[in-house]
Amino acid sequence: MDIDPILKALSAALHGEGPAVEIVTDATGQPTAVPVETGVEDAAVVVRTSGSTGTPKATVLTIDALAASSVGTAIALRGEGQWLLALPLQYVAGVQVLVRSLYAGTRPWVMDQSNGFTPEAFTAAAEELTDRIRFTSLVPTQLQRLLDSPAPGTLAALRRFNAILLGGAPAPAELLAAAQAAGLNVVTTYGSAETCGGCVYDGQPLDGVEVRIGGGDLEGRILLGGETVAAGYLDSARASTDVFFEEDDVRWYVTGDLGELSADGRLTVLGRADDVIITGGVKASAAYIQSKLEELDGVTAAFVAGVASREWGQAVAAYVAMANPTPGGIKGFTARRETALGILAPKTVLVEKELIMLPNGKPDRLAMIEQLERLHQGQ
Repeated sequence: MDIDPILKALSAALHGEGPAVEIVTDATGQPTAVPVETGVEDAAVVVRTSGSTGTPKATVLTIDALAASSVGTAIALRGEGQWLLALPLQYVAGVQVLVRSLYAGTRPWVMDQSNGFTPEAFTAAAEELTDRIRFTSLVPTQLQRLLDSPAPGTLAALRRFNAILLGGAPAPAELLAAAQAAGLNVVTTYGSAETCGGCVYDGQPLDGVEVRIGGGDLEGRILLGGETVAAGYLDSARASTDVFFEEDDVRWYVTGDLGELSADGRLTVLGRADDVIITGGVKASAAYIQSKLEELDGVTAAFVAGVASREWGQAVAAYVAMANPTPGGIKGFTARRETALGILAPKTVLVEKELIMLPNGKPDRLAMIEQLERLHQGQ
């Protein structure tokens, strides 16, 4: 992949010497930077939200917001260095690899993804890095594949990174423990396109970022404020008004997640605000049920949602990933889930080898809900 034209257009936008750009992919999957008229002063980049919960929205990021994000990351990681790009460029995490590289004055290296993400391609790309200080951004699925890989040199290559940013989806505790045991410096990140990507590292906000928990109509919701918050959505004034606001000269973004802050200001993400399932008059947290399912032997990941039910109003349904889904293993899982969850055990379960994922590594919630709805109605 030739990223030089993209780097040139992105550099011009960041220096205010060219139009804002959006990185899009053509029919062959090749990325290119296209100019975008935003009507926003100092706009530099337009990125689309993941679309995991609905139609993707075009988010406008300014020069100042991206600069603040880059500086905050450098402070948190205690240095600047060379980045390995292993994520799609049309999403904010991929764009940020290039942005941080431009601000650091280093040359990013792009792994070959012509055959998708493979441990062999990642390892080969990592071995091409020349800077002593090295970083990369991954999603949990990618890191899991790398840790499970028998490919020679993969673990050694991972250990040479000063930090591996991990975001895009919640990281299972088992995965983080395995990474730590392998000697990897994994930094969990929380954020979104609306905050220039991850802006909370290992539960602590970056410099210039504020976190608070909402009250009233926003009870329990995570609010992210400060210098990295986007200017808004392109051509979506109503959507912008719903989630962005100014207060005491601070710009805030209202996330769709619930969370809590510890006494020392550490953020814990509890799950999505819309993940409460009311089944048979009982309120159940999809995130809680998911966590319990992922504790069961043989389960590598799970997704839980409520589906329409004539009997229950909403029925708990789960899309479960098992490495080797045999009939015997599924039967044993069924018994264990009922023991672990009682009345909250999913009424409908679809077992596959992997969850359905979006190109940016986030679970494709809509696709899995559609399959669960169809399965439940057919029972």
